[in-house]
Amino acid sequence: MSPRRRESDPGPTQAAALAETLRASILSGELGLDAPLREEHVAERYGASRHTVRAALQTLAAERLVTIEPYRGARVANLDNDAVEALQELRGALEAEAVRQLSATHGASWPDAVTRPVTEAIDRLALAEASGDWLATTRAHAEVHRLIVEAADSPRIAQAHRQLESEILLLLTHVRPDYPAGSLAREHTAYLAEIQRAGGEAVRAHLTHSADLIRAARYQAASDEP
Repeated sequence: MSPRRRESDPGPTQAAALAETLRASILSGELGLDAPLREEHVAERYGASRHTVRAALQTLAAERLVTIEPYRGARVANLDNDAVEALQELRGALEAEAVRQLSATHGASWPDAVTRPVTEAIDRLALAEASGDWLATTRAHAEVHRLIVEAADSPRIAQAHRQLESEILLLLTHVRPDYPAGSLAREHTAYLAEIQRAGGEAVRAHLTHSADLIRAARYQAASDEP
């Protein structure tokens, strides 16, 4: 028999719902980088108990969307350049391994069952770019990479990769690299062909290019600050 939950403990549904609400506010940019998330203020705003707020913030901290420090409390995460570099390295390792497994199974020409969902996601990416909606574009971009990883049918790799997605979206919500209109969809169409040909080497080249653009955009944003 499982231990009985104390009435003061947050129900899992309450904490998950609050975490989702806060996640959406963070990833939309409504809550800016380094924005404080004081337990009492969050509890009052959302009509939640402090226990529920604490559980929700711990969930977001596990996703690296929130940092929690002793005596300073919680705040929206703000990735520095070292954190961005580490994130891209880990992402590259996971995506390269997924591509290696796909190539080991299918060779240099992947079947339609693998490529079609990715191609359809690239079409959605093109529509998001055409709309000029950067937030929709970042999510469509993430979906393309997620579907490539999931096609390898390795639950552990897919799970680890999904855990990075919120962090990547947080970064791109606040940093818009210099992608001319329509270029992301064209780039990922070429990328899908290139990873079938060159495997992990193509993954690393793609992510290095992406990291360079992110760094340049961050540097420009810092230079523009008064």
